[in-house]
Amino acid sequence: MPTLTVTHTTTYRYAVPVRFGEHRMMMRPRDSHDLRLLETALIVRPSATTRWIHDVFSNSVAIVRFSEPAALLHVESRFRAEHYPLAESAIELEPYARQHPFSYDAEEVADIARTIERHYPDPHHLVDAWARGFADQTQGRATMGILAAMTRAIQAEFTYNLRDETGTQDPVTTLNTRAGTCRDYALLMMEAARSLGFAARFVSGYLYDEAMLGGGAGSLVGGGTTHAWLQVYLPGAGWVSFDPTNGLISDRNLIRVAVTRDPSQAVPLNGSFVGKPSDCLGMDVRVEIRA
Repeated sequence: MPTLTVTHTTTYRYAVPVRFGEHRMMMRPRDSHDLRLLETALIVRPSATTRWIHDVFSNSVAIVRFSEPAALLHVESRFRAEHYPLAESAIELEPYARQHPFSYDAEEVADIARTIERHYPDPHHLVDAWARGFADQTQGRATMGILAAMTRAIQAEFTYNLRDETGTQDPVTTLNTRAGTCRDYALLMMEAARSLGFAARFVSGYLYDEAMLGGGAGSLVGGGTTHAWLQVYLPGAGWVSFDPTNGLISDRNLIRVAVTRDPSQAVPLNGSFVGKPSDCLGMDVRVEIRA
């Protein structure tokens, strides 16, 4: 049960003072049985008013309105939390869901239906075929075996890269190039899992490495900024985390902030400014996690 302190700082710099439109900030985790918040703080400069809402997925969202122009926008989110991660070995599925394919309970389908639907075009069925390969090659078509093999294949066979452009590339591009960011990996695996009939959703949050917390050299990829992975709904276990960037199953190293149906709905900081595009000189993002 680690107690972690997370500081997420985002700074935008401008050539001249600009006026800011309304900003939406999605940086505060939700209290749950596996994550208990002890302290939280949101610091914004220039001065602004903040109100909190829950979005359609019950994520905490800060709506921030600024009262004065500035040449620098600084947002700092801090929280301290106790994390109670579930070990991969403790994941327990209902007997009927242990082999693929299976059917979700009719009472649950109405609530998870949109997370089962495919969201991105796959005209040549490339993602379909790739996903079916894991199902066909897994002994006994074991549900966890299929999803574990898919998770670890992305980690082993794809090249992780950092991309400056905003957004997420489509799953077919990620599959064809065998390269992408953590968001790209999560989306590809979501669509692959959905093609097999699984309910899957996108998760945005933070990644921590126990070795780095202890002062050593870490081995996990994606620290130092926000991280993305996915969850698959499995009867008996609920929403189970899979991080294809690092080949992780369950949430041992993952701090969940937002869950959404699509990556476009999980943007940590979103807003606008009034000015010329060239007025924006750049952005810096830093995430620090300490024990």
